[in-house]
Amino acid sequence: MSVPLLDLTRQYASFQDEIEATVLEVCRSGKYILGDTVARFEREAAEYCGTADAVGVTSGSDALLMALMDAGVGPGDEVITTPFTFFATVGAITRLGAKPRFVDIDPATFNLDESAALAAFNECTKAVVVVHLFGRWSPCDRLLHACDERGIALIEDAAQAIGCEDADKRRAGSVGRYGAFSFFPSKNLGAFGDGGLITVQDKQVGERLRVLRNHGQSRTYYHDLIGGNFRLDALQAAVLSVKLKYLEGWHASRRANAEKYREAFEQAGVPADKVTPPAPGGGRHIYNQFTLRCADRDGLLEHLRAREIGCAVYYPLGLHLQPCFADLGYHEGDFPHAEQACNEALSIPVFPELTAAEINEVATAIADFYK
Repeated sequence: MSVPLLDLTRQYASFQDEIEATVLEVCRSGKYILGDTVARFEREAAEYCGTADAVGVTSGSDALLMALMDAGVGPGDEVITTPFTFFATVGAITRLGAKPRFVDIDPATFNLDESAALAAFNECTKAVVVVHLFGRWSPCDRLLHACDERGIALIEDAAQAIGCEDADKRRAGSVGRYGAFSFFPSKNLGAFGDGGLITVQDKQVGERLRVLRNHGQSRTYYHDLIGGNFRLDALQAAVLSVKLKYLEGWHASRRANAEKYREAFEQAGVPADKVTPPAPGGGRHIYNQFTLRCADRDGLLEHLRAREIGCAVYYPLGLHLQPCFADLGYHEGDFPHAEQACNEALSIPVFPELTAAEINEVATAIADFYK
């Protein structure tokens, strides 16, 4: 049995009539950029995330860029973050002429080691970007306190984590000065193309971001800021409004699938000393990815692909070792936990429509590899 890593056609079939009617309504309206459709989704998203405001933007990458721009990050500044994340987290920092200051991860969670991040503050620190990686909460209260003391911004990269919660049921994007979200189609809440969102705790900051996303215009052809074209399309906002209604159910299914994997691994005889599934931990993990730690990860990867089982490596090379960041001066061995994760992490299917038979197929294939 082949098992896809993700199959969005199954999801689409569950609300096809509703989504097509909504898309047709936008097409017939003649209003395709911003407008009431985007404003409605922004209100819905702010309510869902538990924030004062939310601003729809072009992508998760631009959400991070805009947050850093609004925080005043620029040349000579340093931004503390993790080397084990998608490129956009750090690409946004360097695009503004600032320097990423990497710290290692917590090996149990793949997320930023908060103690290590606190030790990295210096006179050049202008912001901290924590990443709720794979849909799991990254603790940040002590970092938030340190940022508040210095008057600098804590930014939550929640690109993979909309609806993720900590033990106190605070949702991703509701703690830092900014939360940055991606609606890339593979996310738990995905658009029909690119899209993003910034959440903030202050409506005045939200209004400033709306100016920033539209070339810095407070009114047409009058530019108060140097912004950019970061506007969310009405079509994507309409799609997201429909899909947001189903998001809690999809989260529940992903979490249920994660539990089924743990049971299936035990039944199939997957060796615990070779494969470590993500621990549930505190709070609510929403499993944008179900990422294992695996002995001989690359061998298992090829084995699963040969069995036509979808899997992926997020991420095979730490950002501190990427060629484009060679001038930062980092070397192999600087962040051993992140580098170990790069060699061991393997993500397997966990999407909501995954069947029990498919989960068992994946577990059996993994067990077979280690026999």
